[in-house]
Amino acid sequence: MPEPVPQRPIDTERLTTAVESANLPTLAMVTFHLTGDERWLADPFRPTKAPGLSPHDGGGFDAATAAELRAAAVEAITAWSGGAEPAVPEPRPELLRRMLSTAVAEEVPDEYERLMREDMGFAPDAEPVPVPAAEVEARDLRVVIVGAGVSGLIAGVRLQRAGVPFVILERQHDVGGVWLTNHYPGAGVDTPSYLYSFSFFSRDWSTHFGKRDEMAGYIADMADHFDLRRHIEFGVEVSSAVWDEPTRRWTVRAGERQWSGTALVSAVGLFNRPVVPDLPGLDGFAGPAFHTTDWPDGLDLHGRRVAVVGTGASAMQVVPAIAGRPSQLTVFQRSPQWVAPNAEYFAPVGGDVHWLMHHVPYYHPWYRFRLAWVFNDRVHPSLRTDPEWEHPERSLNAVNDGHRRYFTRYLESELDGRPDLVEKCTPAYPPFGKRMLLDNGWFATLRRDDVELVTDAVARVTPTGVVTEAGEHYDADVLVLSTGFDAQNFLPGVEIRGRDGLDLHDVWGADDATAHLGITVPGFPNLFLMYGPNTNAGAGGSFIFVAEAQARYIVDLVARMGRERIGAVDVRPEVHDRWVDDVDAAHERMVWTHPGMTTYYRNPAGRVVANSPYRVVDYWAMTHDADLADFRTEPLHSG
Repeated sequence: MPEPVPQRPIDTERLTTAVESANLPTLAMVTFHLTGDERWLADPFRPTKAPGLSPHDGGGFDAATAAELRAAAVEAITAWSGGAEPAVPEPRPELLRRMLSTAVAEEVPDEYERLMREDMGFAPDAEPVPVPAAEVEARDLRVVIVGAGVSGLIAGVRLQRAGVPFVILERQHDVGGVWLTNHYPGAGVDTPSYLYSFSFFSRDWSTHFGKRDEMAGYIADMADHFDLRRHIEFGVEVSSAVWDEPTRRWTVRAGERQWSGTALVSAVGLFNRPVVPDLPGLDGFAGPAFHTTDWPDGLDLHGRRVAVVGTGASAMQVVPAIAGRPSQLTVFQRSPQWVAPNAEYFAPVGGDVHWLMHHVPYYHPWYRFRLAWVFNDRVHPSLRTDPEWEHPERSLNAVNDGHRRYFTRYLESELDGRPDLVEKCTPAYPPFGKRMLLDNGWFATLRRDDVELVTDAVARVTPTGVVTEAGEHYDADVLVLSTGFDAQNFLPGVEIRGRDGLDLHDVWGADDATAHLGITVPGFPNLFLMYGPNTNAGAGGSFIFVAEAQARYIVDLVARMGRERIGAVDVRPEVHDRWVDDVDAAHERMVWTHPGMTTYYRNPAGRVVANSPYRVVDYWAMTHDADLADFRTEPLHSG
């Protein structure tokens, strides 16, 4: 069973107070585990379906039902704390499937049972089988990881568990990746923090959606907890990596320094190189002009005229965060975004909730599962095209059209009385065609008298402002470029040479990267990518979960190489090509190939290179166990 809390006497008075703040569908699952009474899985204790992206803490229960549930939970938890064993410590498969569907009030596909059994702790985690120390020493088994963000640190933790030495090379001065570099006002997660977190390292989050400083601190704390810093070399910007066939090793270089490794893991991420538009006159702007990733420390915006170019994810965080400080805030929109309501965006997580997470068995895993279902795969069926749908220009299918109506009603209610803004802010493309954004005060900010939304394209920059293609000049003292990242050019600035001197960027071209499972490329033995091509979760959700799946797969392969004295694993071309064909075929039926919008998800030829067309549960299953039959394996030494 999961072990989120110790079994010890609980202060019943404290418990009674805490359950008033409990998520009631989660509490019903806890009560069932402890009592085995199936009435907690039946009406009137089955919750209603969560509206939108809400955690739906009240479960849709009336006051009497909620009170009865809380009282029964207090009784059951008190008995457990006094020594009573849980009646259902490890639900059998069919029962767990029923519990999953009951907890979220909708049918959860059967394949989730295996995933959640492991993720919730009812089955052991797929730990790597350690490599004997003698084998590690005999072959100098070592992994070089590039990047100390989320992915690189997860890989490090996993390699520690496998007994495999490693070094992490990081160009910045600390861990954290994008959470270190992005420190603009309002920066934070748009996935609930209790989901966007490591499965093996918990935290008492101060708000439901953690802000940048808390997220960066959490990653740093994880690195400290697992003693990863002693494996990290900071201030190292890797320039090249070359495969040596006779020794079966990678040589990684940065300036005059070099490192040697049995395997190379790229954990540089997808959002590491900002896109700065080539706007005429940009260099001649008289005031501060910068990308959001380079937000100047101590920048004073009070009384100044600020222009923000872009209305994507970072702009939607920046604009409400700074509104009221500038005398005028002008926002330049290339295309509108779909925006979802979320009442919890700024809401604090109270001490009672933290107390429940620490003291009540089963509470944390069930709470996390409910978030995972809502933010990961729940929406996936609505992202597939129905060829019989009669309105393909605006939506993909009947359910997707329902999403459109829901989000449009919300937009119109928030912008009531401003038909000009309703027209500017309503997308023509289907919902989820671009990353769904959460309303953090965006619409309310656009209504302000000192904020103007401009939909004419930016043509050029003058020393004193911005000129649109319509010829209008907008005065500005500060220019903020919220223009995203180069998400089609993987491993930018790093030369990677595999077998026979093959250059990885020549194989991929400028914007058409491919990799089996987003992880391995033929002709590049023992090279593993994290957050590689076609692994971005376009519908939203937690990439940390995906990164953990990738690290499990990679370390499984590396550990097997160590245990079985394998010198190289190189994915078979036919396996890689079949994966790419399947991905492309799946994308032909997905929203991201819809012609109604431009997006960084797909390259100029129209091929989707960033996003995965699969559900999270599908990718988890694909990467759960590495299959050596997918690889050409070679012995430890040539000869």
